[in-house]
Amino acid sequence: MKVAVIYNQPESDRYQAIGEARAETGVLDEVHAVSRALDELKYPHELFPLTPPLERVGKQIRSLEADVVFNLFEGFDGRPETEGKVAQMLENRKIHFTGCPAETLTLALDKARTKAIFKKSGIPTARYQILSAQNIASFRLSFPCIVKPLGEDASHGISADSLVDEFSALEKQVRRVSTHFGGRALVEEYLSGREFNTTVMGNVRLTLLAISEIVYTLPPDKPRILTFDSKWDEGSVYYRNTKAVCPADLSPREQDKIKKIAKSVFKLLGCRGYARVDFREDSARNLKVLEVNPNPDISPGAGVAIQVAAAGMTYNQFIERIIHLALTK
Repeated sequence: MKVAVIYNQPESDRYQAIGEARAETGVLDEVHAVSRALDELKYPHELFPLTPPLERVGKQIRSLEADVVFNLFEGFDGRPETEGKVAQMLENRKIHFTGCPAETLTLALDKARTKAIFKKSGIPTARYQILSAQNIASFRLSFPCIVKPLGEDASHGISADSLVDEFSALEKQVRRVSTHFGGRALVEEYLSGREFNTTVMGNVRLTLLAISEIVYTLPPDKPRILTFDSKWDEGSVYYRNTKAVCPADLSPREQDKIKKIAKSVFKLLGCRGYARVDFREDSARNLKVLEVNPNPDISPGAGVAIQVAAAGMTYNQFIERIIHLALTK
């Protein structure tokens, strides 16, 4: 069986201008790890770096000669919405590919729409508003709040300044996010409790890898949030003092609650293959969903890979499982 590995070729884009290009080059860590695993599994494969424009991508996809595509494409040219568009091209060609379908990739990127679905379906999530420089006066939440880009992943646009506790700071951060990330910001009431995530795998029959807790040992003046630096800047105080502990120290009852909600959210958003669900507790220890990350980072140093090991699976077994899920309903 031949595998084609597609991914976005890192290029100079708007993330570089704001000092956040490292997240875009991180896809190469995934590519190298997946390629090595496929070699060891004896799967013939080719690497296909994709570059804009989309018309060129369409031609590349039409030329693919593979039984399955290992989809590591995360969007390009500072345009994360292209992730779903490339998956749609694969669907239109009826090509088997790993991970979540186009509709899910597009939906999960729209955090406001996703949270509205959570709310309508009874999934607990933080209170939120969509704000911009034009409607900041309509703010009605309770401080402290966290200000995030509305349609980004990889913690783009999140820093210590993202946690705000008064109106002038809120206004400044909403303007910054709006300027650099598409004109609108997602503002959520801050959840001060423990933070967890877990990876769901499957199509119809779902299984969970181990549950991780994000543990912060930050100085008192640094807010306990998962910033861009926490993930990507190895020299930063956030990177050094943010750690994934897996498996998390949870009672069986707490584990069951996380597993039940994670599976419900996976189904609700139409996920397939694999996706990570992020949680945080409020001050009263009520568990709430932060977001769903379809096709999360699976490089060996990432949180998903830690959960794979804690679940008793080798990395190569994990990669083979992803491929098998792409070929089954």
